[in-house]
Amino acid sequence: MSEQTEVAGPPLPVSPTGSPTEPSTEPPTEPPTEPTGYRRLFAVREFRAVFVAHALSLLGVVVSEIALIVLVYGLTGSPLLSALTFALGMLPYLLGGTLLSGVADRYPARRVLVVCDLVCAGCAAGMAAPVTPVAALLALRCVIAAVSPVFSGTRTATLADILGEGDLFVLGRSLLRIVSQSAVLVGFGLGGVLLTVVSPRGALVITVCTFLSSALLLRLGTRRRPARAGGGSLMRYSLAGARQVLGHRRIRALLLLLWTPPMFVVAPEALAAAYADEIGVGTAGVGLLMCAMPVGTIAGEVYAGAVLTPAARSRVALPLAAGGLLPLLVYPSAPGLGWILAALLVTGLSGAYTLGVDRWFVDAVPEELRGRAMTVHTAGLMTIQGVGMALAGVAAEFWTVGTVVGGAGVLGTVCCALLALEVRRTDGRDGADRHVTGR
Repeated sequence: MSEQTEVAGPPLPVSPTGSPTEPSTEPPTEPPTEPTGYRRLFAVREFRAVFVAHALSLLGVVVSEIALIVLVYGLTGSPLLSALTFALGMLPYLLGGTLLSGVADRYPARRVLVVCDLVCAGCAAGMAAPVTPVAALLALRCVIAAVSPVFSGTRTATLADILGEGDLFVLGRSLLRIVSQSAVLVGFGLGGVLLTVVSPRGALVITVCTFLSSALLLRLGTRRRPARAGGGSLMRYSLAGARQVLGHRRIRALLLLLWTPPMFVVAPEALAAAYADEIGVGTAGVGLLMCAMPVGTIAGEVYAGAVLTPAARSRVALPLAAGGLLPLLVYPSAPGLGWILAALLVTGLSGAYTLGVDRWFVDAVPEELRGRAMTVHTAGLMTIQGVGMALAGVAAEFWTVGTVVGGAGVLGTVCCALLALEVRRTDGRDGADRHVTGR
């Protein structure tokens, strides 16, 4: 008789009485997925206060920009000074974001936010005064612009305290960006209507009220949290934080990936009027060319935040960042306004990559550096967009607008693809990557 070999298998489960039981035939339960959607943000009381305060301060900024441009032009009759008024809203970002970034970590966040709003309200009140000369108007504009990155960086760092470092933080950041993009679409139009009812200085009084209301909401609607770190000279502390942020390989790669696509996507917006003239679509076409990309950006963020899971956003982040500028390659062939608008819309949709990268960024930054990192991010983003606009304008002096925007699409795609590879290389590095070592 031949021997039979027994096949080993998993032991039968045992009942509480000690007797074997039959294995369950029910399918295994799927692990719960993290919920998506923006609605759950408003269940957090502090976020509601931050959201309304953001909307109010943004309204104040939009109204003040329009009113100040009109006021300066009315006082001087100079198109150059009027344009300089708008430019001054971006230039001091780099200075304030670099030298004052330490404020975001060195002092309690609520105090920083409230003081920033009060400083802006005071500047707007000075602008509204009938005796304020043009030079003082421009100086006060610079102060608001220098304070803005400190306010934005502190608020973003506070969002991580309010919402946690997970998906709620990503959605909160996204929703604030959506509000900002919506302001681009409707704010200037509403501001123009407002100036038909009140004078520019009267509109600036409204700005004072919006900043004061924002300060009150943040003071009463958010709780006090201690400073994250501090000590020593503020300027030295701020510069040391900037060096730490930019010296850390993964944080630097993520920052550059958040900055680079915006640097190139501003080219079609900055040259919209020239391109409309180039293809013969008139002033109505300028408005459409200016609006198409913000509409796409809003739609992309809303879809990614409301429908995609956090894991899905992480999967699509690098492909969207690397390929988002490719639609701009249609510009040199001038296929017609409809195709150009479609290309701009698709480019805007790719902006949804930021939801995935935001999650990686807040995970990579140590808590004690978070305020300075967010301030550097904000300052760099505004500065790099200003640089992009200037470079696009210079290039358009030598080549057609279609060639310039198409070239921006090619160069931007190469840069973004290389940065996406760098971000992938730094993913999952050893534990030292969680700490800033100044590499």
